Amino acid sequence: MSAYVISGGTIFDGTGGRSFRGNVLVEGGKIRAISRSPLAHSTAEVIDATGKWVMPGFIDNHTHYDGEIIVSPSLSESVRHGVTSVILGGCSLSFVYSDVDDCCDMFTRVEAFPRDVLLPILEERKAWSTPAEWIAHLERQAIGPNFASFIGHSDIRSRVMGIDRALEKDVQPSEEEMARMVSMLEESLDAGMIGISMQHNPWDKMDGRHWSKLLPAAYATRRERNALTEVIRARGAHLQGVPNLVSRVAALWYMAQSASFFGYRKKLKSSMVAMMDLKGDPYIRGLISFIASIFNRVFGADFRMQAFPVPFRVYAQGMELVIFEEFPTGELARHLSRDLKKRNETLSDPAYREAFKKHYRNKLAPKVWQKDFGDAYVRKAPDASMIGKSFVEIAQERNQHPVDTFLDLVVEQDQAIEWETTIGNHDPSRYKDLYNDPNGIFGFADSGAHINSMAFYNFPLRVLRYVQASHEAGAPLMSYEKAVWRLTKENADFFNLDAGHLAVGKRADITVIDPSKLTDAVHEYHTAEFLPGVGRLVNRDDDVVDLVAINGKIAWRSGAFTAAFGQERFGEFLRGTNATVPPP
Repeated sequence: MSAYVISGGTIFDGTGGRSFRGNVLVEGGKIRAISRSPLAHSTAEVIDATGKWVMPGFIDNHTHYDGEIIVSPSLSESVRHGVTSVILGGCSLSFVYSDVDDCCDMFTRVEAFPRDVLLPILEERKAWSTPAEWIAHLERQAIGPNFASFIGHSDIRSRVMGIDRALEKDVQPSEEEMARMVSMLEESLDAGMIGISMQHNPWDKMDGRHWSKLLPAAYATRRERNALTEVIRARGAHLQGVPNLVSRVAALWYMAQSASFFGYRKKLKSSMVAMMDLKGDPYIRGLISFIASIFNRVFGADFRMQAFPVPFRVYAQGMELVIFEEFPTGELARHLSRDLKKRNETLSDPAYREAFKKHYRNKLAPKVWQKDFGDAYVRKAPDASMIGKSFVEIAQERNQHPVDTFLDLVVEQDQAIEWETTIGNHDPSRYKDLYNDPNGIFGFADSGAHINSMAFYNFPLRVLRYVQASHEAGAPLMSYEKAVWRLTKENADFFNLDAGHLAVGKRADITVIDPSKLTDAVHEYHTAEFLPGVGRLVNRDDDVVDLVAINGKIAWRSGAFTAAFGQERFGEFLRGTNATVPPP
């Protein structure tokens, strides 16, 4: 389609300015006109958007699509929900420098992506070993959304030091190796990467040959981290990080890295996961935001928490859930999961159970999970009478301690016992502070990861539904215009991406939704196949999004993908502002 006019819709341009009813002319992949008056074009198709909202395509700033983009590059689960730009390479993980086995070992356990799917694909297709080669490979594929990327610290470290040395706590890079890391980071920025992602979190563990080791970046000293952040500071690039999610002390390091300290040095754009109202620690969001505001207002930082804006509802199969990594007995069970006989013997040991109960009862320890089996509900089980009950309710029926009941069921049924809990953002009546916090940036969907335990691909639609519901209730969380800005241009500006707003001459990344069909159905969970024989958890309501255009090409229309989507390239690589290598 060479030209079309989206006619009569309510236009939200992404800047936060007042919306208006108007028309948008798209031709040659660009927005050629935006007008309140009718637009005439001799060959343009007119797409009636009366009663609908026309807005920039949404931006998903924290994905782990690094694996899926190689396996299935359309990234259709995001596009169908109006996402037109995604950022890869988070949490120190990227698939650029490392070899195939190292990529899989670093990625598949941390991000709960099927290793048996990813490994053969990488073995067949990975012919790149530099950022420019990786970008060139992807730009030859039938990419769906636009994509930008961080370079992962673990990726660089494992390539320079070798995976064995990179995972030894007492082994640090030599001066020559540090120089090579710096050179690789420079090469990545030259190719268009937007910055570097780092990792402090001890939850995130290796798969494969180095089972249960931390990721390479977690072993880096301050000297190594500082050397790399000084490169991105000098280049005006971006730092993305994961602190220790239990102790959270590393959060201060990220804030301090961002600060200019009264002009002593350049400020550094930095973002860190994750801002939400935790059930288990209801005061931490406000405290972290308060500290961030001091760094931003007083010490000259440009720091944001990646604000998670919907209920953090997670599904689990047995003990296959990363939250068990945050306390020692849970961590041990996860470590032993490759030897079920030994794991089950351990889980049945009375001494182990007493230790588990001690950790379970310790509500004062820093935590993400609320550690409450009364707030964990069975979804599927061989015994159908358990479905819908909490583990505490089942324990009462058995006259047991809830820990004994849970561990017994895991030993007996392993992953056949499926359950769910909501860890945070459980009360939408408290969203106003979260949604309007200037120290947060909407994101952290983890799209492409944890495929059987989390489903946040459509979080922008869910945000708009919460805002819409608040207007319907007479207590608005924010204006619709501000909500669209937070989901689009605010993200683009913070990450220095040429995206996120509707303007004449800009790339036509457009999402049209029907607000009359924006209902609570967007919050409902489903299971859908995304690769042959491989399913994942999703939220879907395909009636809401009426049209999605990427680079002017219509990818989704009236509840279905267009014929060309998945067969042709729609998106492009969004080069960072430091890129010196020109696009092809």
